[in-house]
Amino acid sequence: MIMDDLQEMRSPRTLEVWKLGTVNYLKSLKLEDKLVSDRKANRIPDTLLSLQHPPTYTLGKRRTDHNLLIPEAELKGLGAELHYTQRGGDITFHGPHHAILYPIISLRSIGIGARNYVDTLERSMIEFASVYGVKARAGHKGETGVWVGDRKIGVIGVRISSGITSHGLAFNIDPDLKYFEHIVPCGIADKEVTSLRRETDTMLLHSEEMMMLCGRKILHSFWTTRRRSIKTNSPSGLTRFNPVLIECILLTLCNSLFD
Repeated sequence: MIMDDLQEMRSPRTLEVWKLGTVNYLKSLKLEDKLVSDRKANRIPDTLLSLQHPPTYTLGKRRTDHNLLIPEAELKGLGAELHYTQRGGDITFHGPHHAILYPIISLRSIGIGARNYVDTLERSMIEFASVYGVKARAGHKGETGVWVGDRKIGVIGVRISSGITSHGLAFNIDPDLKYFEHIVPCGIADKEVTSLRRETDTMLLHSEEMMMLCGRKILHSFWTTRRRSIKTNSPSGLTRFNPVLIECILLTLCNSLFD
């Protein structure tokens, strides 16, 4: 344990951002498993996956099949897949125009515990929504994720293994909300699902200025306050950026979220 702690202290205080575009859920799950294994062995620094999925329903460890309201055989007709996962939570939907972030990070390396980590994910989405004038909140007792009134706008489902996180958050930018009609989202009945588009009725979602603010809100709590460097992938590979250029990196990240 002492040697592991020493190795952790020596590892680069760096965050790598991988912009993956649209990725099949099982392929992203396989990648997450590999990265978690590599992070446990200190072969890689903390890593953030930024991506979207094709229409996909996922069931977490707190799964109850009756929260899928149609026969599984009918999902193919919707153009959707169903997968069982080891993340926390119940059933949810991922699809196009859904901003998804999967942090593969060592909680020890950033000095926070599991509860603080989940709170930070929630706070990131709440601050993101506030950029657009949307007043979001953390869930009340019995609720998970982030809400606008009684309407859910952000989902959190994480897994922590040996202090390394996987899975993460999904924020509804402008997904097709009809997909949510076929499930009891996160196992919470009689609650609506909403999106940033529905709450704002704005066409500013692709504004570069607003996307930059979005990225700052999502990542600020984890890295910019800890003077970490951030690397983002490019066609020629990973490129290191000076912290002075963090805003440019966050803009690039946000572009990947909204593609």
